[in-house]
Amino acid sequence: MWCDSSPGVVLFQEGKAMRRWDGLVESYVRECEVRGLVGSTVYARRRELDRFGAWLKHRRPRVNLEQLDVELIVKYLRARGTFRSKCLIYGVVSILRGMGEHLVLQGIWTKNPLRWIKGPKMDSRSKIPRRIGKEDMKRLWEAAEKKKPDTLRTLTLCVLSILYGTGLRRGELHRFNIADWDREKGILKVDGQKTGRERNTPVGPGVWKCVEAYLPVRQNRLEAANKLNEPAFLIDRRGNRMSAVAISKIVQRCSKAAGIPFFSLHQFRHSCVSDLIENGVKLPDVQVMIGHAAIQTTMRYLDVTSGERTEAIKKHPINDFLNETRDSNDRRMAI
Repeated sequence: MWCDSSPGVVLFQEGKAMRRWDGLVESYVRECEVRGLVGSTVYARRRELDRFGAWLKHRRPRVNLEQLDVELIVKYLRARGTFRSKCLIYGVVSILRGMGEHLVLQGIWTKNPLRWIKGPKMDSRSKIPRRIGKEDMKRLWEAAEKKKPDTLRTLTLCVLSILYGTGLRRGELHRFNIADWDREKGILKVDGQKTGRERNTPVGPGVWKCVEAYLPVRQNRLEAANKLNEPAFLIDRRGNRMSAVAISKIVQRCSKAAGIPFFSLHQFRHSCVSDLIENGVKLPDVQVMIGHAAIQTTMRYLDVTSGERTEAIKKHPINDFLNETRDSNDRRMAI
């Protein structure tokens, strides 16, 4: 699962004084923040490094950073990977690799062993994206329409319409500002924190109406909280930017009211892409709208949209063969 070109090699300069792991993590986190990484990404890295540090501190005999070797790192990865998905372990390896590069720059490590440690093989094309079924989607919207009070109904419809109608990621919707809504053109300006590229995403008439219906609710909340300068598009009752968790809870409660399993918000993105392709939108157009860096990512959804393949398989010669066989059997039975 993991390999190293020089196992057991000493990774640290002899004579270096022991430095506190927590301090090193803090300096690495500051470096990530300076690089402009999203807050949720920085938080996930800090949390994983704190976990690794706690594991090191509880090792007996105690392990000094100067004595840490490849075998011990691999031992942690194997322990961390027990009953865990490949995706999670791949992320752990990536986080530790980044921390290793930071330690090299700080002069603590002479080289980063994680450059040669490989996580589980990951292929984004190996899994078919999971879309929300049409029947479940219909029930979800019906449940949103019945929400009380009207302010909650308007907010819920706005969130659902943007997620499904534009394919925005949860983080993109969380960071979306009111200044990024072009009412006249019906365009959402989406930040490029995920891909490094900003994009303009057009909305359909239905989404436009849901967004515009929500704006008076937003304005009333800001006036009640005396926070008219708040730039966020989605705000909570206190007039603050709505958290990503709060956005998920809106959908979670709606799905519970509809009597259907809770969906990951990313499934709305999968459903948006799949339905666009299924209804004849060209792949390059979907790629630009949805913000995929490579068209290969968009092509994954061809496995989900099976309408054309269903029609194609009807032309298979076996259908004629079976029909002839069935007709022949029917005639024999009649005799």
